[in-house]
Amino acid sequence: MAKTNIDIKNITKENLKILIDKKSIENRVASIANQINEIYVEKNPIILCVLNGAFIFYADLVRHLNIDFEVDFIKLSSYGSSMESSGTIRMIKDVSANIAGRDVIIVEDIIDTGLTINYLRKRMIDGQSKSVSFVTCLLKDRKKYHFDFKIDCIGFKIPDKFVIGYGLDLDQRFRGLKNIYTIK
Repeated sequence: MAKTNIDIKNITKENLKILIDKKSIENRVASIANQINEIYVEKNPIILCVLNGAFIFYADLVRHLNIDFEVDFIKLSSYGSSMESSGTIRMIKDVSANIAGRDVIIVEDIIDTGLTINYLRKRMIDGQSKSVSFVTCLLKDRKKYHFDFKIDCIGFKIPDKFVIGYGLDLDQRFRGLKNIYTIK
């Protein structure tokens, strides 16, 4: 993402432009849930939410599931208070469940550079999970990612712009917005 001169403390709702509306999000979440229901019949996966950004997408997604599953949470940081990834992944809260021999579905809010999912995949493999799959609400359109594996379910492919709303934040602000926005 290009460097920006935007003063993040002065951004208000008036500075935002809808990129993906609430209805489109709801329809896509239901569709992704149907895919998971078909793939994981009788498998009881652990569905891992990457905090904090994915929590709204995750909650909406699991409410649509009609399979047996377990929930767990992991918290990583790569952005801090910036609009750009620092390039360094910090583990803040690790998974609590024993993932050995289990199917793990990792639910992400957004895949930007891919550093986080690459880190997570390695963490799950090191924990001897049976399988690891990724579900992301958003995938930024980039020429180069820092991973070389398939993303199993993608909600929306978006331009390489900073986005907020529907769980995604700007310095912990705007998570509760029902649409996904770009900054004007």
